[in-house]
Amino acid sequence: MDLHNKTAIVTGASGGLGAAISETLIQNGTKVYGLARNTQALHTLQKRLGAQFIPVPLDISNYEAVKSWVSETFSENNGPDILINNAGAGSFGKIDEMPTEEWAAMINTNLNGLYYITSQVASLLKKKKEGSHIINIGSILGSMGRAEGAAYCATKYGVQGFTDALFKELRFFNIKVTCFNPGSIDTHFFESSGIAAHTNMLQPHDLANTVVHLLQTPDNMLISDITIRPLNPKDPEK
Repeated sequence: MDLHNKTAIVTGASGGLGAAISETLIQNGTKVYGLARNTQALHTLQKRLGAQFIPVPLDISNYEAVKSWVSETFSENNGPDILINNAGAGSFGKIDEMPTEEWAAMINTNLNGLYYITSQVASLLKKKKEGSHIINIGSILGSMGRAEGAAYCATKYGVQGFTDALFKELRFFNIKVTCFNPGSIDTHFFESSGIAAHTNMLQPHDLANTVVHLLQTPDNMLISDITIRPLNPKDPEK
């Protein structure tokens, strides 16, 4: 795909990997609708990225809000080309100590929200003559478990299965679907599990460049699943 003059939706765009993906897409000539709940962070990002970044304060776990925004923003003749499902909630702890509210928040964002936005956008992508691409940001914890991560792993295993089924459903509509599974990223995401970020973790902009590479693959090439890990995951300060 030639990214120049394309339109992308990026969920969880206000920081971390989502912000890095949004920036890299814009650098390649793409207009980005950045979705997140943090309105202030979105507008701060827009000041840095410019008019090609359109901030959209939206909770993707709210189905009616998602449905309304998609229908008000796009049409059959003016649909997006790219959907990056990056938004994710993560909580870690012992299964008998984790509050049920944290379980519900992960299910509502990582699975329900993924379904809500994808189901609305897919109907628009089906109507496009040109190719389009959905990239779901999974995790290495979508294929392996870790102690005190049962709830989060359950959602990411779900993302893996959702993506695998979806690419088989949409491939003949000229829609690529990819599950993008990074290991630990140099953000604050894993702090609740006692893991502090460090420079040997994967860097958000390196991952964003890899996302762009996936989008730019030849039209009849689909990378349906990709796992990225740090070569050396140890904290260099220890």
